[in-house]
Amino acid sequence: MCWLVFANISFPEHQQLATNLLNTLLGLVGAIFANLSGAGGGVVFIPVFNHLGLSEAQAISTSFGIQSFGMTAGAITWTLYYLCRHRHDPKWISFAQIILLVGTTSALGIWAQHLLAIGGGTSLAHQFSWFSIALGLSLLIQIYWIKIKADNHSHLKSADYVMLSIIGFFGGIITALLSVGVGEILVLYLIFRGFCVTMAIASAVVVTAITVWAAAPIHLGEQGAAVWDIVMYAGPAAIIGGIVASTIATYINTKALKTVLGLWILIMGLVG
Repeated sequence: MCWLVFANISFPEHQQLATNLLNTLLGLVGAIFANLSGAGGGVVFIPVFNHLGLSEAQAISTSFGIQSFGMTAGAITWTLYYLCRHRHDPKWISFAQIILLVGTTSALGIWAQHLLAIGGGTSLAHQFSWFSIALGLSLLIQIYWIKIKADNHSHLKSADYVMLSIIGFFGGIITALLSVGVGEILVLYLIFRGFCVTMAIASAVVVTAITVWAAAPIHLGEQGAAVWDIVMYAGPAAIIGGIVASTIATYINTKALKTVLGLWILIMGLVG
């Protein structure tokens, strides 16, 4: 990660400018990846913030702050993509249902964690690493060892409603602790079930945006610990990343997209 290298270099007269540019790049790259894969931007932001020495509270709140820009832009863009191109596509028939169900239960999970003070028991870095390693390996195993035909499911079944509710609630709790979680788990589940990969990604982006805004009063209010010097530069850049990501995703091979997602999550877990 280039910004981790340059962040430690001394710029006698232009250090602040360099820092601002790196924060802008961080927001752009993080949002593109988040909205391209369905994984929340925390997959990029948390390892960077850990290396930069931010406290756990600062890392989580700052990540939510940036995502409130990037994931919102991505959610709007993906929703417009759905309305313009796939509103009557049978493969996308469950799009709205998935968002409503998982978005609602994820918001409940966010607030359950906050009100009940549910903790992870270990440091943010360790929690993030184990979560990312498990998720990345699961996705890569699904791609190369378990043959599941994509696009062979479109309608939700009774078991899906139950599983999606569980994913939403506990994914919300995980997201509250790590600023990542519900989007990644949702994408993985939908891919395993054989739903359209692009629809899975779009659903995860919108759900993550809902989850981020559900957490906003906690992390972006007076009691939050967001580092606004980072958010004010990374956030607007994340809007650009959120807008262009859906266009990029439509031109990338499905297997390649899933491979990039799995490898990135795995690498972030290993280096985190």
